[in-house]
Amino acid sequence: MEQERIFSIRGAVYSYKGATAPALDGIDLEVAPGEWIALLGANGSGKSTLAKICNALLAPTQGACFALGLDSSDPDCVPLIRQGVALVFQNPEDQIVCAIVEEDVAFGPENLALSPDDIRGRVDRALELTGLSELRRRGSHTLSGGQKQRLALAGALALEPRALVLDEATSMLDPEGRASLLECLRELNRRGMTMIQITHIMEDTAYASRIAVMESGRIVWDGSPSDFWGGEYLRRGFDEPGELALYRELRSRGLILPDTRPVVEDILEALCL
Repeated sequence: MEQERIFSIRGAVYSYKGATAPALDGIDLEVAPGEWIALLGANGSGKSTLAKICNALLAPTQGACFALGLDSSDPDCVPLIRQGVALVFQNPEDQIVCAIVEEDVAFGPENLALSPDDIRGRVDRALELTGLSELRRRGSHTLSGGQKQRLALAGALALEPRALVLDEATSMLDPEGRASLLECLRELNRRGMTMIQITHIMEDTAYASRIAVMESGRIVWDGSPSDFWGGEYLRRGFDEPGELALYRELRSRGLILPDTRPVVEDILEALCL
């Protein structure tokens, strides 16, 4: 058992049938309880494959992945890993299965054969955490894009996982919807939820405790947000968030920083500015 780590991935390799190169090529990753890792990288770098390895949707063809202390290569462990590590995808439509909001959130717990009282409690808590309590009787199809993504998150939370893996979960949202979802994730992290967040939106890294960068199936950099925004993002070819560029320009001119969104304040805090 690997109880001191939420994830312990060692030398993980995964190759898709017919591919000329492995999607994962020797991944080593340790994730402690309560960490929030922002996982960055270009399309095809292996991020989504790593997400599926963490959730035991895939098992390494070489190496090992322990999630919640359980070996993902052991078939008896797979259901427990998938219950304890919730995966939220880019398109919420892929995870919404019921016509009514509260019924969709109840779908996962019902498949665990829980008691009606337990299911009701889980649904209530998940809806409250995601800010959807007042919409519980709404039709799922009537929700906005941001609300649908929060519904997908609520469905995952109803399983009461110990970790969330989010695969580009904010990429289809407008700025308001993205900010709302990020604030929800921030509250979950404050309560102890471990998270791996795959994203290509630099502002999404504001709340992360670590940033890791993937290239060609490998993790090529893993460190603190302050080190990343202190210069590593330039070396790795990432764009600087517009808010941070504006801040640097204002500071260089000796101007006072105006009120900013919380996400910017957290980037600045991570940089110790």
